[in-house]
Amino acid sequence: MEAIVAISTPPGYGGIGIIRISGKDSFKIIEKIFEPKNKEKDKIKGYTMKYGKIFDFEGKIIDEVLVTYFVSPKSFTTENMCEINSHGGPIVVKKILELCLENGARMAEPGEFTKIAFLNGRIDLAQSEAIIDMINAKTEKEQQASINQLEGNLSNKINEIREDIMQKMVDIEASIDYPEYDIEEITKGELRKMLERVNIKLKELERNFEKGKLIKDGIKMAIIGRPNAGKSSLLNAILNEDRAIVTEYEGTTRDIIEEFIVIEGIPIKVIDTAGIRNKTEDKIEQIGIEKAKEIAKNADLVIYIIDSSKKLEDEDKEILKLLKDKKVIIVLNKQDLNTEISVETEEIKKINKPKIKLSALKKDGIEQLYKEISEMFRLGEIIIDDSVTVTNERHKEIIKNAQKNTNDSINSIDNNMPIDIIQISIKQTLEELGKITGNTVSEDIIDEIFKKFCLGK
Repeated sequence: MEAIVAISTPPGYGGIGIIRISGKDSFKIIEKIFEPKNKEKDKIKGYTMKYGKIFDFEGKIIDEVLVTYFVSPKSFTTENMCEINSHGGPIVVKKILELCLENGARMAEPGEFTKIAFLNGRIDLAQSEAIIDMINAKTEKEQQASINQLEGNLSNKINEIREDIMQKMVDIEASIDYPEYDIEEITKGELRKMLERVNIKLKELERNFEKGKLIKDGIKMAIIGRPNAGKSSLLNAILNEDRAIVTEYEGTTRDIIEEFIVIEGIPIKVIDTAGIRNKTEDKIEQIGIEKAKEIAKNADLVIYIIDSSKKLEDEDKEILKLLKDKKVIIVLNKQDLNTEISVETEEIKKINKPKIKLSALKKDGIEQLYKEISEMFRLGEIIIDDSVTVTNERHKEIIKNAQKNTNDSINSIDNNMPIDIIQISIKQTLEELGKITGNTVSEDIIDEIFKKFCLGK
């Protein structure tokens, strides 16, 4: 690898733009385009910064910059690295990038700096994935969970389990290589104890994913109801802004509106949908209604909003049937008007779902809605500490596969299978867990993971 280069700051206008270079020839490329104010030819030292100017081939000044130097192996990639801190105008940043390319660097692929850091052993694969999670974090809790993973909490736990397995693999090899010493029965007994320990740890990690999924993906919350029940007004009240159009006419909302809020550190995707009714001649509204039903089906939580100033209609009862197996909060809206429906109304009373009263127009009762959501998902119990938090779906699937292999090994022991047969599923457990840290992962999976990164990271 001679040198790769990319812009590491987002496109657009800003106070500073950063161009990052990594590779054997990084310092040579910088020397061709950068003239420091102090021109002394000292040996380049790591963790130092120089002030100077970038020049093009004709000697024209492009910008005044600061260049930071990182000498191998003490850099993010473990290679020689430079970061050019220029003014943040897109023309300036692009011009400096072009000069680096013209002087021998090649354009970095998305995530290639982090990929090099992984391939050079500075970080493992779980830590690499933590970096992109931290960049994409929507809440402080998600950011803290990413930091914990970057610090190696998950990797340490996985390596601890793998080390426990590998120590017993020595006994297996001895039992296979020296059958005359009749140590197989002792080996099987110790193996079973070890596998039970491993299983307990894996189950704990899998259970932990439920918390991690909430931290990372949050709650998908759909607002569902008949036309003019106040869905868009509720969305506006939740967001505290006029995000959706509100009129007295039915069928105003045709498409889906999505926004994020945060409740107790957990991201909530709030989805406003078209009003659901049986009869409409409007083809666009019909499509919106079908979308609303589909979203309600896939949502983690449905807010079913009812206009309490009107009596329940058959459409309300049909919608409730659609939601009988979902997590639902019944919202009796328009409490600022004369109400025809209350929590004591017979049809409402017999619905075994949480119920709250509010006025979306007056923004009364919104805090009660938040409290109900928090209690339903036990959000107050989600605390980020130094314990391992599994937030990645890929990791969860690997942990489940490792559990299956561990159970297969235990069953093989209980069925008195030969030790070399038992060894097969134990090795598969090791291989699965190695996919989390990158010890046994395929090149295709590595490439797929780093494709999710942005340029310059």
